[in-house]
Amino acid sequence: MKINILTLFPEMFNGVFTDSILGRAREKGILDINILNIRDFTLDKAKKVDDTPYGGGAGMVMFCQPIFSALEKIYGLEGKSKNKKILYMSPRGKVINENILRDLAVEEEITILCGHYEGVDQRVLEYWDMEEVSIGDYVLTGGELPAMVLVDSMSRFIPDVLGTMESATEESIYSGLLEYDQYTKPFDFKGLKVPEVLKGGNHKAIKLWRLENSIRRTAKFRRDLLDKWKINKTGTEDLTKKEKNNIEKILMEL
Repeated sequence: MKINILTLFPEMFNGVFTDSILGRAREKGILDINILNIRDFTLDKAKKVDDTPYGGGAGMVMFCQPIFSALEKIYGLEGKSKNKKILYMSPRGKVINENILRDLAVEEEITILCGHYEGVDQRVLEYWDMEEVSIGDYVLTGGELPAMVLVDSMSRFIPDVLGTMESATEESIYSGLLEYDQYTKPFDFKGLKVPEVLKGGNHKAIKLWRLENSIRRTAKFRRDLLDKWKINKTGTEDLTKKEKNNIEKILMEL
């Protein structure tokens, strides 16, 4: 997948996209991340990219010309097209979720515009048919951090980025519950011991313990997720009648 990112602060992406999982995905050619500095496209001699808003108000608004020029660099002068997937990181956009991330992960190319100041001229969004997306109901100083979050979370659904799709789909919230507690060696650290069931080798018992632990964790920290999970009870399909009854007993106790 090719990912174009339009930003005023390209240096912010150093390290994030060159290290760890995303860095390896780029080295393997799975991800092609192209970062463009919007200031490089402005016609203003002072590299100005913003101006005061019409109608008055605080702050500055990024104007059309440099953003148009950057997008034309990517898509050509006649690049405006409904089949182009161009995203604008905005607190008024749809909050990203699993479905949005999965849909983005199958695209061959996407472009992400990182706004700054009081945002960008609305004509940019409308002409290029941009989709506004958000990472939550709060405001940051710019779109760079949200863009990093979007790329990182979306990339997990691209084949071979994590190694197996199971790694992506089994993660906490995607299964409907928060992730179960994790442990590693040593078994006993300063008297703090790992639950016995996890070292017994009984995979069915371990799976059941993890499900029960996830339910308890979700009830404690995200009751809203647990209430949604109760509708379909994902992950209980292969349980015996006795095991399902134990799950129901736990739910009644919480």
